[in-house]
Amino acid sequence: MSSSFTRVLRPALRGGRGLATRAATANGLARQAAPRVNVAHRRSASSSSASASAARPLSTTPARRSDAPVDISDIPPTPISHLSEVEAAMAESVSKFAAEVVLPRARDMDEAEAMDPALVEQLFEQGLMGVEIPEEYGGAGMNFTSAIIGIEELARADPSVSVMVDVHNTLCNTAILNYASPALKKKWLPRLATNTVASFCLSEPVSGSDAFALATKATETDAGFKISGGKMWITNSMEADLFIVFANLDPSKGYRGITAFLVEKGTPGFSIAKKEKKLGIRASSTCVLNFDDVEIPKENLLGERGQGYKYAIGLLNEGRIGIAAQMTGLALGAFDNAVRYVWNDRRQFGSLVGEFQGMQHQIAQAYTEIAAARALVYNAARKKEAGEDFVRDAAMAKLYAAQVAGKVSGQAVEWMGGMGFVREGLAEKFFRDSKIGAIYEGTSNIQLNTIAKLLQKEYTN
Repeated sequence: MSSSFTRVLRPALRGGRGLATRAATANGLARQAAPRVNVAHRRSASSSSASASAARPLSTTPARRSDAPVDISDIPPTPISHLSEVEAAMAESVSKFAAEVVLPRARDMDEAEAMDPALVEQLFEQGLMGVEIPEEYGGAGMNFTSAIIGIEELARADPSVSVMVDVHNTLCNTAILNYASPALKKKWLPRLATNTVASFCLSEPVSGSDAFALATKATETDAGFKISGGKMWITNSMEADLFIVFANLDPSKGYRGITAFLVEKGTPGFSIAKKEKKLGIRASSTCVLNFDDVEIPKENLLGERGQGYKYAIGLLNEGRIGIAAQMTGLALGAFDNAVRYVWNDRRQFGSLVGEFQGMQHQIAQAYTEIAAARALVYNAARKKEAGEDFVRDAAMAKLYAAQVAGKVSGQAVEWMGGMGFVREGLAEKFFRDSKIGAIYEGTSNIQLNTIAKLLQKEYTN
């Protein structure tokens, strides 16, 4: 099934120029301060002569599914936030969808602590669940940065929706694209692009930051494999029909025995034991999963035996850029919401609160920190696309974006006063949602460990 934005973008993906007048120079940082209420006109419709005459930027390199580096020797320096024609159109399309479809549902879904099934269907219809999946499998065939753009734009409206799209794209779809057999790709990629939510099952009660201390075991049988154990803190559990499960096939080898498997919803012995009630991102389902001698066919082995730990590390490094984008989108959403209020509605002592110098300094500082976080996010995404080592960059992006999201969303509540504290608006929701950024897909302390370890390696004689 063709998706709405895919139908619009495919001419450009194939080299067409139909979108040029609309989106050639849309710039992510320039979009930050534009009012959400005028979302359709937030991006520049003209292209500068400098952009038109510049040589090919990295953002125009084609989408890739291999680890082969890109030759960037002939690519001149460009702004990190430069978006290609397709990426800019993607940002515009997702921004409009987020404002018109996601935002009106955000508060109700948060109160209900559940994702609207109709919205999930619309995410598929819009092509947001198969951004990097090639066209031959029904996906959009776009690049990694396009997925990051979509995640960020959705988080401006609802971080819960954003994380569903993030986990599905950057972890699950990528796992199938990179490691699945041709038969599994043919079976699952069309479904993942059009109607099937996926879930990434790594964490367990006793293996949080130490993810590879997992106790879930797999044993080989004549027909395939049998999985026993439990998982905890698993995102997308309620909506998913496909679960990527990490289990130890050979405990005698420690983490080198960890192997990845595909488990379908409804498989005998597999159950969702508990749905967590959370502080934030409440519409995103987070559940406990039980595997009671779950038998799966041998073809459901994902990749090679004993390589699960390598797969998980690589996927999480990439996924951290997605979480960082979720956090910058959240910060932008909180910022937009609060700044509009203090510069248009909230008055004290006869003046708009936003006109006081003390408030303006806080606003300026917050905007600067958001811009810095976004620079880290887009730099990490571009380095990943270029095939360069991006591990430290991803860790820095996630660390700082989570810090900025927490700080700015907290300030936004204060800027709005009583209206920021009540559940009538979205300010307090953004504040609650921000806390998870310092926890999942590697805590902030784990990111600091990663950064320090890589720095020590660089600076040690």
